[in-house]
Amino acid sequence: MKYNRNPYRRGKSYLFVDGYNIINSWDNLIKLKNVSLEDARNELINIMVEFSHVTKEEIILVFDAYLVKKSGGKVYHRKGIKIVYTREFETADHYIERQLDLIGRLTSVRVATSDNIEQQIILSRGGTRISARELEAEVFNSKMKTQKVAKKLKEERVGFLDDKSIIALEELRKSLGEKDKDE
Repeated sequence: MKYNRNPYRRGKSYLFVDGYNIINSWDNLIKLKNVSLEDARNELINIMVEFSHVTKEEIILVFDAYLVKKSGGKVYHRKGIKIVYTREFETADHYIERQLDLIGRLTSVRVATSDNIEQQIILSRGGTRISARELEAEVFNSKMKTQKVAKKLKEERVGFLDDKSIIALEELRKSLGEKDKDE
């Protein structure tokens, strides 16, 4: 007899992202998808990895493998996010709905999708919805805040060094970069 432990923890916040729905909604990913779907998927994965460092939510990025013959589904973990490829005949929507049933109403769950029917199902199961555009705005705003903080930290750090030390460090960085190229 198998014991399936619920992988979700009470009090933790989760963000499920319907991968292909987002790819088909964000202009930069649509353009990339038109060249290479794999590149668009990888770009979204990279964006979500970066976003995971500023959000307090655990991110689960879900891609349909609905039409992939004999797909048993796969789960990967990459730099703080979980990436799910569904089983054959299972949509991302169905996967997310099942996970919402597992989680129950004991924790905070948001689902990023612009699918209206799916949004209604999410709400009925205790989750909250966020549209693809709203997620894009959150990601953009977090990126801007991160850049602002990084710039401020860089300015503060530079203030501790005199010009001579900065020049010496810059020369050292350049020489190390040249050694990397030689190796």
